[in-house]
Amino acid sequence: MTDGTAELSEPGRAMARPGSDDLPGGGARGGEPLGGGGPAAAAPFRVVVVGNGMVGSRFAADLLATAGPDQEHRARPLRVTVLGDEEYDPYNRVLLSEVVAGRADIGALTLPSTGDERAEVHRGAPAIAIDRSSRTVLTSDGAFPYDAVVLATGSSARIPDVPGLGSGPGGTLPAGVHALRTLDDAREIVAATSNARRAVVIGAGVLGLEVACGLARRGLAVTVVHGGASPMDRQLGPDAGLAASRTLAELGIAVRTGVRTREVVVRGAGGRGAAVAGVVLVPDAGDDADEVPTDLLVLACGTVPEATLARTAGLTVDRGVVVGHGLASPDDPDVYAIGDCAQPPEGGTGLIAQGWEQSRRLAALLALRVLSEPGRALPRPGSDTSGAAARLHVRFTDDERPSMALRIALGVEQGGRSPGDERLEMLPTGVSSLPAPPLAASRGEGVMTGASSALPADSPAALSVDTPVGSAVAPARTPPTAPTDVVRLKAAGLDVVAMGVCGARRAHDPSHRTLRLTDPDAGRHVEVVVAGGFLVGATVVGAPQIGADLTATYTRRVPVPADPAHLLLQPVAQAAAPASDPTHMPDRTTVCSCNGVTKGDIVASWREGARSTTDIARATRATTGCGGCKDVVCGLADWLRKADPEQPGTASATPRAGGRAPEPVPVHG
Repeated sequence: MTDGTAELSEPGRAMARPGSDDLPGGGARGGEPLGGGGPAAAAPFRVVVVGNGMVGSRFAADLLATAGPDQEHRARPLRVTVLGDEEYDPYNRVLLSEVVAGRADIGALTLPSTGDERAEVHRGAPAIAIDRSSRTVLTSDGAFPYDAVVLATGSSARIPDVPGLGSGPGGTLPAGVHALRTLDDAREIVAATSNARRAVVIGAGVLGLEVACGLARRGLAVTVVHGGASPMDRQLGPDAGLAASRTLAELGIAVRTGVRTREVVVRGAGGRGAAVAGVVLVPDAGDDADEVPTDLLVLACGTVPEATLARTAGLTVDRGVVVGHGLASPDDPDVYAIGDCAQPPEGGTGLIAQGWEQSRRLAALLALRVLSEPGRALPRPGSDTSGAAARLHVRFTDDERPSMALRIALGVEQGGRSPGDERLEMLPTGVSSLPAPPLAASRGEGVMTGASSALPADSPAALSVDTPVGSAVAPARTPPTAPTDVVRLKAAGLDVVAMGVCGARRAHDPSHRTLRLTDPDAGRHVEVVVAGGFLVGATVVGAPQIGADLTATYTRRVPVPADPAHLLLQPVAQAAAPASDPTHMPDRTTVCSCNGVTKGDIVASWREGARSTTDIARATRATTGCGGCKDVVCGLADWLRKADPEQPGTASATPRAGGRAPEPVPVHG
């Protein structure tokens, strides 16, 4: 929220109280008649969500949950319309590569639905246009009026401009060439593997390596083509890339880096029988081209934000739909964008965690417009308030606090304010202020002084330290909120996790202390970056347990040891035997780090009636991210069936008061 405020109605106009006769047109927007008293007397607040994918469906659920049920304290009832381009229920797009690998069934990708009668979902109803003058979204089925429209149109696969790719009927892709972005794409690739012997994947990013490992698992000879110096060079430096390449070679996958695709060779070009036969590669440093034969070509060349709808509506579009800190378009404060299609001030990561964080934030902002008291007009997020003398603002002061229902619904508390600053600061419950994270040198954060301790010269591993002479970790500061830039590779046979400051393209920062443990012959590399007493980046290849530990340290903002080498050496040392019974797992143990779900959350959902993995996913959202926690959730469900902690005579899942809690069991999702 840019100015800490929100609006209920048009700028400069107060919201009509339920039952009054000063609503626009004398009645409810959308043609609903006004009655006497109660929430039904006011025109419903209509939110149209364009996109029914992982972010759009999540936002609809977040908004309905945040606003709560329609009650008398509500200024207006809430109605949500979701317009989905595909015919399917929302599904986990992140796990499409698992379908290609044969490790996940298509039916298992379906995400839990809201099941709220206030939500109306239209599948197979792509939006055609946004008519901002009449405040409607147009589809082939009709027009849907809105008070706020949320664009969650995602992104589409980028098709490189390479000769041969448009040789199919009508300029389409020839047979045997596929991108992987939708459920239909995954089905077509799986079907193609039954007749293919050789496959080429263009792009060695996260998706490219996941697809390559999946195709190799199905028995195909796979070649990965990448223009960078090493695989996943956005996340992996040279040493980490070498370790990943060694593992890929063991899986039978050839990696061609530093090359570009000059041409896609097609047989039967110009007719309906056009099919891929190979790719012609040219090294960046030379002109010697060679052809790699293939029966199946998968394009993993990145994505392009779907911003056509916003562009035709006259909204500012750069790479994506430009939005402010309040996620609203600068051209129209009633049009928002979240997820892959949005271009916020901080930039887009392309990761689902960022879209979900935007979903939660926008749900809280729009809930203010629905929940605020009748007669109190609040400026829209991002609108100009310089001349709004007649507008009333929400202030969290001792004399005037919002209703308990509002505070509980939004889950916010009064944040820290400087003298004279009375703006509403949206913060998670229990957080009083959010200092800048010690990630960027331009912010002047993370400067370290003092003396560092050296590692033993006879260390059994190749351990290197990049740090200014005479530097040491400064005392830890209050950590910021959990980051959303953790990248996990879901590849059969290759374990990679990267977060924060990482990759071959990272800028040098003298305030960052970097430690590496590299063992390329074993396909293992661990690298951590520390600043200001916190872990600000990590890269882990071939060491999943260490990756889980570092992910927890990074996302929870746990202060690092005075000697950060312990981040590398401690997990390598002999670890204690894992808990043989989930009873000994503390409730605080994170099971699904994608959604921040703990063992305690799963136990609570069980006590509230969730009796299957699907029920637990619907209640807690565990397993709906990267899917890595599914086995753990299934194990906890099996354990709860046999020994419900609420039953008398069974061990409690929570450590007894006064007793020392066992160490957290490292589980991640």
